Amino acid sequence: MAKVCEITGKRPMSGHNVSHSNVHTKRRFMPNLQEKSFASPILGQTVRLRLCTNAMRTIDKFGGLDEFMRNVKNRNTKAFSREATRLRKLIIKRTEAESAEK
Repeated sequence: MAKVCEITGKRPMSGHNVSHSNVHTKRRFMPNLQEKSFASPILGQTVRLRLCTNAMRTIDKFGGLDEFMRNVKNRNTKAFSREATRLRKLIIKRTEAESAEK
């Protein structure tokens, strides 16, 4: 499984360990990825995503996965994975269908 956040697109970075004698050795900085399940009332199911903790905080700030997907700007979705893009389109489609019924 790729070590990439499905929302932010964060991936491993490379750098150096620097010892006391100033010797540089290669290392990788890994993103803090967590598997998280979100309840989606619009879809009527739970959605499981692999996210960095920064993305989880952002989703909580918006008030849940559905609100986040509806309100995120289109230019900010370039880092979304295929699954996240599919979910966003489905949530927007269902939201528009519900608002058309009312």
